[in-house]
Amino acid sequence: MDTTMERELFDFVAHEARLIDARRFDEWLALFADNGRYWVPLQGVAQAEGATHNALADEDRLLLSLRIERLKNPRAHSQHPPSRCQHILQQPTLAQADDDVQRYELHTPFVYIESRGERQLMLAGTVRHRLVRRAGGLQIELKRIDLLNADAALPAIQLFP
Repeated sequence: MDTTMERELFDFVAHEARLIDARRFDEWLALFADNGRYWVPLQGVAQAEGATHNALADEDRLLLSLRIERLKNPRAHSQHPPSRCQHILQQPTLAQADDDVQRYELHTPFVYIESRGERQLMLAGTVRHRLVRRAGGLQIELKRIDLLNADAALPAIQLFP
């Protein structure tokens, strides 16, 4: 893989986080493939993909779109005042690359801060992006969030680590 492609993948990960931080949720959702999945496993990195365990979040495009509509609804009591967030990302690493089918997996350590009113929530972990190139560009097939403390009692997370 050439450095131009690697740079494009890394830039995609940073762009995706910036869209969430800017509350540009519809644009963010458009990054997901039709079969895209947003998954925050309850057991973190120890939980195998496809395992039938509970999750902190396990949402396909339809569920993501419903959550986004709730966040935008002026009657959503959990958003008075609105939640804000900030992603702090380390340099992604390319964990897998299959240029023949143009599918790539990146791992990115992060710190995520979510603020609402005077309360702040800080989470750390690693995000795994499984990206695929389609006619319209790169798309997310899987965004997996492995929280450092996924097994701890966590307050409600309103946005998207």
